[in-house]
Amino acid sequence: MAKTAVVILNWNGKDFLDKFLPSVIQYSRGYADIIVADNASTDGSVEFLKKSFPEVSVIRNQLNGGFAKGYNDALAEVDAEFFVLLNSDIKVTENWIQPVITLMENDPQVAACQPAIRSFHHPEKFEYAGAAGGFIDAFGYPFCRGRIFQHLEVDHGQYDDPIEVFWATGACMFVRADIFREFGGFDADFFAHMEEIDFCWRVKHAGYKIMVCPESKVFHVGGGTLPKRSSFKTYLNMRNNISLLYKNLPSDRLLPVFVTRLILDGVAAFKFLVDGGFADFWAVVRAHMSFYRNFNKHRKKRHNISHQKVSQIYQGNIVVDHFLRRKNKYTDLHPNKFSR
Repeated sequence: MAKTAVVILNWNGKDFLDKFLPSVIQYSRGYADIIVADNASTDGSVEFLKKSFPEVSVIRNQLNGGFAKGYNDALAEVDAEFFVLLNSDIKVTENWIQPVITLMENDPQVAACQPAIRSFHHPEKFEYAGAAGGFIDAFGYPFCRGRIFQHLEVDHGQYDDPIEVFWATGACMFVRADIFREFGGFDADFFAHMEEIDFCWRVKHAGYKIMVCPESKVFHVGGGTLPKRSSFKTYLNMRNNISLLYKNLPSDRLLPVFVTRLILDGVAAFKFLVDGGFADFWAVVRAHMSFYRNFNKHRKKRHNISHQKVSQIYQGNIVVDHFLRRKNKYTDLHPNKFSR
């Protein structure tokens, strides 16, 4: 059994593999096996890999089940102590693996960990998908140390300390293989987006920790599978966010959170409509319809979770703090508002 396996999920990303796989090979050699899990690509990715990177193992999924099912299916075939889930549009750097593995080995309660994620196109800045560690507010809105909504901070070392966070990004997630399997991996119904937050929340219910290790840095393009402006992405984010809240919130928080979210999601939908984004408006409506249509399935999932008090939830409303109070940085948020 390999100690560490870097598993890149690919769907029609031949160009990204061509561009970024060499850095993964260069800086992972001797530290990890490298595997590409192909999600039924139609762009010749598998043939390209066999010809250009014969040293890389390939797992072929029979269908494109999205990020969630794609990784669940592929990782069932990987034998390792640690999985590294790596997006195909990430450039890794020297010494990107060992600091994270060392951190996790030194604390068996750390279930998952991420490096610092910087932007490939603007390397001085943090990148949207993870930045320097993920958090969530009391109403289910995710944000990061280094990124609140669309505001990205320049990395000048202000977040170089490894700390406990709420979620680790799926763009580059180090996770213990036994814990990934114990908790059933990702929720395959999510397809893509926020499945990593749901997974992290579920393992935190069991007392495990999620960490960020900024000593390791990688550079992420972002929007490699779905464009940043996509009504389908809006739909997935809205639908999955509601689902993870219902699954993971304690009973006394369900009603106040859902009432608040109905109002805020309605405001967001109206803003989409005013701005001419009818497709995004309809995506919000469809997201809520999907949740209610599948309510019995969500209820069964909720009953399978032992809800416990978890740390690193911001006990405020990041929407109000950011858009009304103009708090653009993680350091603008009061530290006492994070649950311990």
